[in-house]
Amino acid sequence: MYTSLPLRAVFATSALVLLLMLSGCDLMELSDDPDPNEPSLEDILQDPTPAKLANLAVGIEAGMRTDINLYLTNVSMIGREAYRFSASDPRFTADLLGRGSSVLDNNTFYITRPWAERYRVVRNAEIMLETIDNAGGTLFSDAQRAGFEGYAETIIAYQLLLNANLTFENGIRIDVSANDVGPVVGYDEALQNIASRLDAAFGRLQAAGDAFEFPLSEGFEGFDTPAGFAAFNRAIAARVAVYQGNYARALTLLEDSFVDDDAPLAQGIYHVFSTAPGDIVNPWFFPPQQSGNLLAAHPSYVGDIARDADGEIVDSRFDKVVEREDAFAADGLSSNWGFFVYKTQVDPIPVTRNAELLLIRAEANIWEGNFSDAVDDLNVIRNAAGLADYDGEETQEALIDEMLEQRRYELYGEGHRWIDVRRYDRLDTLPLDRDGDTVWERFPIPASENL
Repeated sequence: MYTSLPLRAVFATSALVLLLMLSGCDLMELSDDPDPNEPSLEDILQDPTPAKLANLAVGIEAGMRTDINLYLTNVSMIGREAYRFSASDPRFTADLLGRGSSVLDNNTFYITRPWAERYRVVRNAEIMLETIDNAGGTLFSDAQRAGFEGYAETIIAYQLLLNANLTFENGIRIDVSANDVGPVVGYDEALQNIASRLDAAFGRLQAAGDAFEFPLSEGFEGFDTPAGFAAFNRAIAARVAVYQGNYARALTLLEDSFVDDDAPLAQGIYHVFSTAPGDIVNPWFFPPQQSGNLLAAHPSYVGDIARDADGEIVDSRFDKVVEREDAFAADGLSSNWGFFVYKTQVDPIPVTRNAELLLIRAEANIWEGNFSDAVDDLNVIRNAAGLADYDGEETQEALIDEMLEQRRYELYGEGHRWIDVRRYDRLDTLPLDRDGDTVWERFPIPASENL
């Protein structure tokens, strides 16, 4: 019924969407009190309609973007990809980089806000599932039900994964389906729950017919049908599988994803932005020459990039940074390079794309001993960056080094490096910029959890 639509059409400023995006910190999100001007939780649960559920789906996608910049700032700062500097808030360069006696605070915006926003989306998706479960047998067809359920469960799993990436062994809550939320569980259990949710959602999407009963933005262009969304589901499931060290499963999952060595590396699913009324612009875009409040590239990105025998840079991914007219220097940190992954205020931010899937497939094949297949995928990534084919040793150790190097440069600024070096027990390889700095392994769970 629906295909991907322009942002102005999808992220329309209906009362429900605004409520989902802009209400306060209550995880339940929708008010239990009747309100003649806004949909209430009771109204949606007890008097569901396809239109209300479609509107809820729009709000869920829109909410996925909220405070995504804080998530990316967290993982990119600790992963030594970028410096976020704010003259009015020293916590970016103190707490996140572990300066001196600084620690990660469990009651500070850099963890409380992204954590709460991911759970807010989870709770809204749970409302969708509860509504479908409460709906009469004739209100929705079996295919419509399956579409809403597959969409909601996939989004829940992805949002839980982002929070698990932050708190790691400190754990997350995986059950927020009622007023009494479930206990905090460890990282391994969280990943298993996420994997199981994605599998259940994939099954529902296969039963959802040819079209969804709700629109998705152009960030899901090509993935806005149940079949396309199922390929997205399998892509995230493959990411989870390599996090779990289950490489054979990752290879199987990729068969049902959209991985394609002949397709553009950029093909994928994105958070999209616009300047349309009621929408938001990319919150992680900073003009690279800006001063005072800025995002600078970590100098090691340029220092370590591939060069020829004459010292000239040969990796085209150098265009993800730009030389600053005035070098950044503050709080004992310095960089001559502006972060330039997102070049305008409406550039999209990837959720996952073909390049990541090729690198996941390379990683899984390395661990499964399929070195030639891994090299083939690594060469797709290398050649796209203007580099020659890999000519190093074809051993597991050497290929893991090469795979992590290509992930570092290909996925720069997309939220992966800190997680990658942590899962390979290489946090000690990240540069320390000042005496006494620390590379953190995990964030604390927020003191109040905003739950």
